[in-house]
Amino acid sequence: MGSSSHQKGRMCTKKPLGIQLFECVQGSPISFRSCQALVLVLTFLSYASYHATRKTTSIVKSVLDPKTNLGILHWPSHLYLQNLKGSENNTLSSGWAPFNAKDGTALLGEIDLAFLGVYAIGMFFAGHLGDRVDLRILLTIGMIGTGLFTAAFGAGYWFNIHSFYYFLGMQMMAGLFQSSGWPSVVAVVGNWFGKSKRGLIMGIWNAHTSVGNISGSLIAAAMLKYGWSWSFAVPGIMIALVGLTVFLLLPVNPDVIGIQEDLHLKDSEKTDMDTPLLERRSEAKEKAVGFIEAWRIPGVAPFALCLFFCKLVAYTFLYWLPFYISHTAIGGQYLSDSSAGVLSTLFDVGGVVGGILAGHISDHLDARALTAASFTFSAIPALFFYRIYGSVSLTWNIVLMFITGMLVNGPYALITTAVSADLGTHSSLNGNSRALATVTAIIDGTGSIGAAVGPLLTGYISARSWSAVFTMLMASALVAGLLLTRLVVAEVVAKMESRRAPAHTAGDLPVSTTIMDEP
Repeated sequence: MGSSSHQKGRMCTKKPLGIQLFECVQGSPISFRSCQALVLVLTFLSYASYHATRKTTSIVKSVLDPKTNLGILHWPSHLYLQNLKGSENNTLSSGWAPFNAKDGTALLGEIDLAFLGVYAIGMFFAGHLGDRVDLRILLTIGMIGTGLFTAAFGAGYWFNIHSFYYFLGMQMMAGLFQSSGWPSVVAVVGNWFGKSKRGLIMGIWNAHTSVGNISGSLIAAAMLKYGWSWSFAVPGIMIALVGLTVFLLLPVNPDVIGIQEDLHLKDSEKTDMDTPLLERRSEAKEKAVGFIEAWRIPGVAPFALCLFFCKLVAYTFLYWLPFYISHTAIGGQYLSDSSAGVLSTLFDVGGVVGGILAGHISDHLDARALTAASFTFSAIPALFFYRIYGSVSLTWNIVLMFITGMLVNGPYALITTAVSADLGTHSSLNGNSRALATVTAIIDGTGSIGAAVGPLLTGYISARSWSAVFTMLMASALVAGLLLTRLVVAEVVAKMESRRAPAHTAGDLPVSTTIMDEP
């Protein structure tokens, strides 16, 4: 294992330039806790910027394809959305070819499919690659590439481009570069943080998804008055700048800064949070886990398939909610495109609460599957009531949208973070630290296929009936919950047995982990 191990060590211990400069100025090594804080902040900003660029399309969609001659009506002055009136550029009211044609809605659905399809396929390769290369470099390339092609999509306005295949190609390339993001950030966080309260901590950290969606919505909506191209260009520039910051500062694991453990804490002060998710093992055990081997880890398949349907629902809202709001009379009035974009952010605010709540509940119950299934089943009536009563008044729309966002995004956040970390550190891996990105990519990659299918089907179905779209979403939530039935039953049985049996029989593993260990 001589030279290859030595080369690997050299690659992994190279410090980012920013940290080298900081230590030079400070005159002492950066602390372990400082690195943990830096990792949390940088990975949070990284993935928030990914979602900010992803959200842009849903805001601009109503401008590219006005669809109907609704006009721009505004709310009474006592509503907070009123300050956005007049912000629309009236020259955009006729749409943008080829999306303003009769089949414009379907073309936008195909654009979404192209982006998410390439994203899903790329996710599998990115996870496989992430366990083998420097995650800092992979993440930097992904972010700068995403920024470049996101801005290039908007450049179609400046250069008066009306070719469908140009926009299709730009979205496909953006999806390819975006696929490197999630496996990278989850693997980096997994290298630095331990198992204590994993669900709650990752639930809070996973707020980057909703923060990105909200910021992307607000930025894109604000830029519409200058031309829809700026709604793509500004988020594209922002993610490229964050990518450069990641390149300069992100330490992918403690080895990078020469810290094997937290030397700044006394042994008595250390907690599970100071221990990485994966213990460092001998080099002989550091063989990257294969794709098929990762699929065979107990629990990976059912959670991956569940996420397929969870993301189908979540991404349908991500890409189509502003469009739906602007084309639905709420209290007898229609919102402008910008106002609809602002209102849609409340779905993501609910998602932040749902992600944190799901993580906290799953930690308290030690039951990931039970928590996820409970949220997905509860989302069914929430979706029904939002469709039926969301148009009654703005107040009802806000309340029901918030609740729906909480219940839809709760299990999505839980599975993509805490569950992925649980399975990526499964006992069958024997502490192998080169499996987390692959397992994460498999779960989120499978989910991303559902994320591609949902918006595509919505593009076709919505042209006939939005009620049919919501029926599809409710059916998807039902299937998502049913896929976890076996794991839920096993968790409940294990809980009941653990109350009857002595505490030591369950060891120090959480119930959810015990279930995942079953063949």
